[in-house]
Amino acid sequence: MPGMPRPTLSLRLLTPRHWPAWIGVGFIWLIAHLPFRWLMGLGRLAGRLALHLNRERRHIAATNIALCFPELDPVSQQALVRANLCDVGMMLVEFALGWMGSDRAIARVPVTFEGLEHLEAARAAGRGVLLVGGHFSHLELCARLVSQRIRIAGMYRRMDSDVFEFAVLRARLDYADAMFDKDDIRGTVKYMKAGGTVWYAPDQDMRSKDNVFVPFFGVPAATITATHHLARMANAVVIPFFHRRLPGDTGYALRLGAPLDDVPSRDAAHDTAVVNAQIEQMVREAPEQYLWVHKRFKTRPPGEPKIY
Repeated sequence: MPGMPRPTLSLRLLTPRHWPAWIGVGFIWLIAHLPFRWLMGLGRLAGRLALHLNRERRHIAATNIALCFPELDPVSQQALVRANLCDVGMMLVEFALGWMGSDRAIARVPVTFEGLEHLEAARAAGRGVLLVGGHFSHLELCARLVSQRIRIAGMYRRMDSDVFEFAVLRARLDYADAMFDKDDIRGTVKYMKAGGTVWYAPDQDMRSKDNVFVPFFGVPAATITATHHLARMANAVVIPFFHRRLPGDTGYALRLGAPLDDVPSRDAAHDTAVVNAQIEQMVREAPEQYLWVHKRFKTRPPGEPKIY
C-alpha cells in the first residue's frame, strides 16, 4: 500500500499520560454519531461560543478580512468576522463527522457533485490528478464525501498528539486510498504517475524555503510552490476542487473545475499565482467558511511591516 502504513495500537499509547487525549477522541466519536441535523445544531451552538472564547483569533480573522475585502464597509467586515467565527464551531463538528462518522452516516449527508467528467478525461489520458483546494471549515468532511465517488489520496501534516495521530490516520485510511506525509514527495509523485488522484491544499503560510510571494486577494502572500513541483514531476493534471456548505442544513456542494491549462509550466511563481487565484475564487463563493483565523500573511516581503 502506498503512503503511510495503517498504524497499530501500541501499549505506550495506553499509559495514563495519554488518557486525556483518549477522552478527547471518545468525545469526537460521540459527536460524529449524532444525527446530521443534531450535529449541525451543535456546530451552530459551538460557533456562538467561539465568538467569546479567543480574542487573538478574532483579531487575526478581522485583520485578514479587512485586508482581503477592502470594498466592504466596517459594519459589513465585522458581520463577516462574526459569521466566520461562528463557522469555526461548524468546523469542529464537521471534522468529527469526516474523521469518525460511519459510512452509513456519510451516505446520508446531502451532497451535490459536479465536474466529474474532468477527472475521467484525465484518467482516460493516463494522467494522474492533483486536486487543489483550500482550508475551509469543512475540508475534511468534503474529502470524505468526494471519496464516495472517486479513489483519492491526501497529503497531511503529522499531529502533535500521538493518540490523535493514531486515531485520525486510521480513520482517514478507512476511506482514503492513501495518505502521504507532507514531506513524502517521492511517494506522492509515484502515486500520481501511476494514475492516482491526490488532494492538496497549498494556501497556508508554511514559512518554507520554497515559498514565493504571489497575490492572494491582492496582498502579497508567502505561498508554497509544491503544487508546481508535484504536478511537474508527476506530469499530473491540476484540477481545482471547490466545496461549500449550503444554507439551512441542506448539505454540501462539491465541484471539480476545469483543469488548469497552463499549469504546470516552467515558472513556479506563475503556477503558484494561478493556484492562488483559483483559491481566491473558491473563497469568494463562501467567504464566511474560509479559515480566516490562520495567519495567512505572517511572512512578509523584505522590508514590509508585520501585519499581526
